[in-house]
Amino acid sequence: MSVAQPPINEQAVPSHLNTFLAIDFGLKRTGIAVGNRMMRTAQAVGSVHAEGDARFAQIALRLKVWQPDAIVIGVPYHPDGAAHENTARAKKFGRQLHGRFALPVFEVDERYTTTEALASGAKDADAQSACIILEQFLRSLL
Repeated sequence: MSVAQPPINEQAVPSHLNTFLAIDFGLKRTGIAVGNRMMRTAQAVGSVHAEGDARFAQIALRLKVWQPDAIVIGVPYHPDGAAHENTARAKKFGRQLHGRFALPVFEVDERYTTTEALASGAKDADAQSACIILEQFLRSLL
């Protein structure tokens, strides 16, 4: 039960950005997925089970392997769209990713992605949530 995403303006996502690494941010586990604009597909590639700087080191390894043009991060909201504590945490994490890795970071409303991942029987719900986030992002591109 994904929340419909409004189309993202092509000006906001330049056409030369083709490969994306998506992140489902969590305090203990962070799901990772990769995908590309041309195929508009994504695949879950695992989760990072670390906190603080250790999390950034693990993400750096994934960035080296997948070499994305940009990062997509899921930002959680309450069902009514209101922000909460984790909304601010995810946004801050996105800013930190941009600062550390000098890649563009795009935010996607990630309401219900974990529920959807669990309902689909995902073995790694965090990675599958990142995949859903990236699929929503790719579908929203004009």
